[in-house]
Amino acid sequence: MAFPVNKGDSSSSFTHRCIYDAFMSFRGEDTRNNFTSILISILYNHGFNIFLDNEHLRGEEISDKLFEAIESSRISIVVFSKNYTFSAWCLKELVKILECKKKGQIVLPIFYKVDPSEVRNQKGKFGEALTKHETEFKDKMEVQKWRIALP
Repeated sequence: MAFPVNKGDSSSSFTHRCIYDAFMSFRGEDTRNNFTSILISILYNHGFNIFLDNEHLRGEEISDKLFEAIESSRISIVVFSKNYTFSAWCLKELVKILECKKKGQIVLPIFYKVDPSEVRNQKGKFGEALTKHETEFKDKMEVQKWRIALP
């Protein structure tokens, strides 16, 4: 099943051929064995073609393949959970997802057991994780991109 793209939206230039209906961005340790596995199962049962990194990426150049998958997806589903921002990979995916959103990709944020204001205001675990990244990463500009990307 494919998601419709709003053709009447003038900001939508997302016209390339989509390979996947959806790309899932989530922190595995928080949601893989509960919320996201149920959501993925429901979407699969309804005919959706979903990119999952644990199924499609084995021994390949991971970042390039992830970014290609995001670009080749009609929508991106971002599951924000308490440890989402502790993963540099999740944050890199989020930045790429927002680049694709500017080109018309549909982005569906889901807040799993977190208050959206905690994400938006970078408080609690979200602020803690970003502060940790700022002290550990040499590339401060990348961490700044992650801060800007959070909804």
